[in-house]
Amino acid sequence: MARALALAESARLICPPNPAVGCVIVDAQGSVLGEGHTQPVGQAHAEVMALRDAQAHGCSVHGATAYVTLEPCAHHGRTGPCCEALVAAGIGRVVASLEDPNPRVAGQGFARLRAAGVVVDVGVGAAAAREINLGFFSRMVCGRPWVRLKAASSLDGRTALPNGASQWITSEAARADGHAWRARAGAVLTGIGTVLDDDPLLNVRSAETARQPMLAIVDSRLQTPMDARLWTVPQRQVVVYGAVDDDARMQALRAHGADVVIVPNTEGKVDLAAVLLDLGRREINELHVEAGGQLNGALFRAGLVDELLLYQAPVLLGQGPGIAALGPLHALADGVTLAVHDVQRIGPDVRWLARTARTLAF
Repeated sequence: MARALALAESARLICPPNPAVGCVIVDAQGSVLGEGHTQPVGQAHAEVMALRDAQAHGCSVHGATAYVTLEPCAHHGRTGPCCEALVAAGIGRVVASLEDPNPRVAGQGFARLRAAGVVVDVGVGAAAAREINLGFFSRMVCGRPWVRLKAASSLDGRTALPNGASQWITSEAARADGHAWRARAGAVLTGIGTVLDDDPLLNVRSAETARQPMLAIVDSRLQTPMDARLWTVPQRQVVVYGAVDDDARMQALRAHGADVVIVPNTEGKVDLAAVLLDLGRREINELHVEAGGQLNGALFRAGLVDELLLYQAPVLLGQGPGIAALGPLHALADGVTLAVHDVQRIGPDVRWLARTARTLAF
């Protein structure tokens, strides 16, 4: 199962919106007969790849055990059911980490395997398998992506100087690491303030990627400039979420190839919860937020952030904007409480990964 989990991890960048799954088939003596992981969408799943690998090496899998990190699918989607492929190949036992949260599967794969006489054991490597596919689980269970908010700050929590200068607080190593996290995401979310102030590209540049994540912009009044650099990234889908029904601006944005979605809340701003549900319908598993303090604070206040990815440089700035505009708070208990999941040195900086209460309960 450890090998199957490693295979799943290696598929993380190529398989969305499908879950990243690994499969290893072994004989009664524990010798590996075949292995594989999920391929890009529309192509073979992990189990089929492992069966093909065994066949390519001339190995019979009759009576063998398949270790797989997620329940074999039971439905006809872009590919055929993996549970039927395992049964047809003569697999005698399946050891799986987790039940698939997809309502189209949700135990049916296990049921079909057992009905065909295949022994099924579930639970080995469950925590690790779930960690690899947090975004997929979030979308299937909650209808929205896993929301990761990325920020870079000084040790005293400043994201820029009072004059707005912020390039670069953290090191080149931290920036490259941040691009690797961008590459994992199905979409990058930012706000119109960041677009107007920084004119960012918000694409993946310092990491290997098979595709550019979608760019989602929270832009209540549809102010995204037509000459912004973000339009220069080829083959990237852009979605602008607004709160006003301005036909002229909507047509101009659509002429640039953007989708425009109007989702106002009762205050005349963009309904952030509706944005996440729309992204879930667009099959976005992981959402990577790179925005300013106002949008960050709004997401935290609405309880829509799952984890904070924070890079801190060993420098004190004293004044300037912070990570998230939450206040004013009147009691310490009113702050956003997070649980530290991971801490690492990235060059001279420190990378924190901290998760919110929703994450712990999800």
